Amino acid sequence: MKMKLREVYSALKIESDNVEDVEITGVCFDSRKAKTGDLFFPLQGERDGHEFINSAIKNGISATIWQSDHEIPNDEVPYVVVKNVSEAFENLAKYYLKKVNPKVVAVTGSNGKTTTKDMIAKILSTSNNVAKTPQNFNNEIGVPYTILNMPTNTEVLVVEMGMDRPGQIDHLSDIANPDISVITMIGEAHIEFFGTRDKIADAKMEIVDHLNEDGTFVYNGDEPLLLERAEKVSQRQATFGNHDSNDLYATEINPGKTTTSFKTNLWPEIDFEIPMMGEYNVNNALAAMLVGKMSHIKPEAMQQALKDLFVTANRTEWMKAENGADILSDVYNSNPTAAIEVLNSLKDIKTTGRKLIVLGDMLELGQASETLHESLASHINKEDFAKVYLVGDYMKYLRNKLSAKYDTNDLFWFEKSQLEELTTKLKEELQPNDTILLKGSHGIHLENVLHELI
Repeated sequence: MKMKLREVYSALKIESDNVEDVEITGVCFDSRKAKTGDLFFPLQGERDGHEFINSAIKNGISATIWQSDHEIPNDEVPYVVVKNVSEAFENLAKYYLKKVNPKVVAVTGSNGKTTTKDMIAKILSTSNNVAKTPQNFNNEIGVPYTILNMPTNTEVLVVEMGMDRPGQIDHLSDIANPDISVITMIGEAHIEFFGTRDKIADAKMEIVDHLNEDGTFVYNGDEPLLLERAEKVSQRQATFGNHDSNDLYATEINPGKTTTSFKTNLWPEIDFEIPMMGEYNVNNALAAMLVGKMSHIKPEAMQQALKDLFVTANRTEWMKAENGADILSDVYNSNPTAAIEVLNSLKDIKTTGRKLIVLGDMLELGQASETLHESLASHINKEDFAKVYLVGDYMKYLRNKLSAKYDTNDLFWFEKSQLEELTTKLKEELQPNDTILLKGSHGIHLENVLHELI
């Protein structure tokens, strides 16, 4: 970003006869990360951002936004006074987006949006100057921040959009005004707040609310909820998925522990490979490849880009236990779709020893919690997983379902407060050639068990 302070006034439609000739080279909202040349936005979070202005000044900011209902404490740096800091943040982002004028690719979905964002950015960067959402900055703060911190030579901006309530994606789409809108899939994440998958699909579809008229909607064609809603979308459409009814689908998938290779219908002569496990990640790659095809990226370039991919937040990570056993760790997030995906992927991986699984409660499922925890039972069988360890109140429902498949020596349940007992049991049981999965919502804190095992 490069902008004179006078231009900031103009972008925010603020008139002033006394504007200092200051250059802005970035924006920030966290005073601890402020640096020379930044414009500071004192956003309202758990604490009022105005409390941290002195810290931001010490770190070298060039100027700050200031809300008019707050008293200005000093004049060490220029202040741009606005009625609402958040609105100013978004309005400046909209202005800067129009100024730089990149092609915008917006990505959402119940699972896989961060991975897909990274894949799209990697593929498109083979022929373009690409900026993307850092980490998972995908909310009302993250989207404007992503826009305002893209370089002035950005040709393509890949923006991730998350949600936890109806209307949020519509708002983010209004800020980003995408040329391509991508939905990875519809799952049960945040179903506590939405009630049904239908309503989740409605909320995700808001990503096309502000899609440019000549834009393209890319979505998972295996999902009936999306197919039904796509009929009302007037823009061009392209689908990916497992079925041959899609525009792009995988014809062969060869799973591995750390890589997955596949072929596609459009480029049958090319072997594609991604540095991660799971058929679900192949779907993410297919979505990215469709975006690449629309951007005229050659399939050979996409092949190399996917092979060289480094994912921002690949929460599923292979680690080693202290005794040499393999650990598949995914201890910071869980929902039924993601849990089923990783269970199915683990089934396909060839190992020399037993496969054990540790599953913690899946949170934020609301009234559907009992049914959704029980639903995992059909994906867990003795021939695939020798022993099952369950943690948390909701996992009682899964234990009851699995009791017909497993005897008491192979099926265990622990309260959330019994992680120490679980750890002791796992250390006694785990053998050097075993493979063990740890997966649960962050609130269960299986990371403490993981730490003890490694």
